[in-house]
Amino acid sequence: NLEELISTFTNAHKLDGPVLVHVATTKGKGYAIAEADKVGYHAQSPFNLATGKALPAKKPKPPGYSKVFAHTLVTLAQNNPKIIGITAAMATGTGLNKLQEKLPDQYIDVGIAEQHAVTLAAGLACEGMRPVAAIYSTFLQRAYDQIIHDVCIQNLPVFFCLDRAGIVGADGPTHQGMYDISYLRCIPNMVIMAPKDEAELQRMVVTGINHTDGPIAMRYPRGSGYGVPLMEDGWEALPIGKAELLRNGDDLLMVGYGTMVYTAMQTAEILSEHGIEATVINARFVKPLDTELIFPLAQKIGRVVTLEEGCLMGGFGSAVAEALMDNDILVPLKRFGVPDQLVDHAKPDESKADLGLTGSQIAEQIRAAFFNRQPSSVS
Repeated sequence: NLEELISTFTNAHKLDGPVLVHVATTKGKGYAIAEADKVGYHAQSPFNLATGKALPAKKPKPPGYSKVFAHTLVTLAQNNPKIIGITAAMATGTGLNKLQEKLPDQYIDVGIAEQHAVTLAAGLACEGMRPVAAIYSTFLQRAYDQIIHDVCIQNLPVFFCLDRAGIVGADGPTHQGMYDISYLRCIPNMVIMAPKDEAELQRMVVTGINHTDGPIAMRYPRGSGYGVPLMEDGWEALPIGKAELLRNGDDLLMVGYGTMVYTAMQTAEILSEHGIEATVINARFVKPLDTELIFPLAQKIGRVVTLEEGCLMGGFGSAVAEALMDNDILVPLKRFGVPDQLVDHAKPDESKADLGLTGSQIAEQIRAAFFNRQPSSVS
């Protein structure tokens, strides 16, 4: 109906003042397979045009974070009828469609209404339920007022699961999950955590479900995990605010958060080749921060580096810097994360390289900043 559209837009252009043209479209129009599966073809990977089936990956990938999250949540929900999964029209993206299939009475899709999703979660928490609001990091920004007024002021035990946190890739600046650490950690009563890998994510799901002292948030990235061994059940909760010591060294303290923990370990190995030995901590929590572990190591070693996949302003590194300064631990500190700029369309690895966030790039910057070694041509 191209002629009808042209006629309608032409007439609308002639009218004075604002005009609303409501066009009822058909997703995938002309391709029957897509018309029959509107959700599946919303953001489809390369596929066979004749069959509609996804093309096989060049090499098998580990399960994605969203898939691991969904499996863990469904397993827990099968034994706990108080668990209610909430999505804002992103059931497939967050993995909550698996909860819908297995336990439809423990699943709610509010549509594209993140504000309503958060307030609904608050109401469920008031009634003793265990609401799990699985929302993309960038979309949760829409519900900031509800997070503060309806959840945090009342200190309600809502579990926020922030999918697509960090650099998401080809969806560009509107979908990058850069700001959640900054916009959540300033709210009283909120606990915030991030797993270093998919196995730790399973433990954090249990941690979030078990935490009844107030709101808690978990951020995790888009894409595949690291291929670490996973458990089918029997996961143990993590102690709130406790970090993990991964590596010992006397020359540098590196504190990684979430996806950047593995980068910290890689960086430490590169530095070791140059005679620099680093202690590496998996922070796990940005709020509360494990100051009992970080403070004495910072004082002993005297050089601190933080790594995060989020904006530097008000982020994880800021939290560490504030804690050190407020406690008169005045040591040199360098933060690695996303600077004050928008991250454009690109593959995540490409964006990280552009931002200087690869292991080799970070190692070079550390050598130059702390050990008077000039950066080489490595990038």
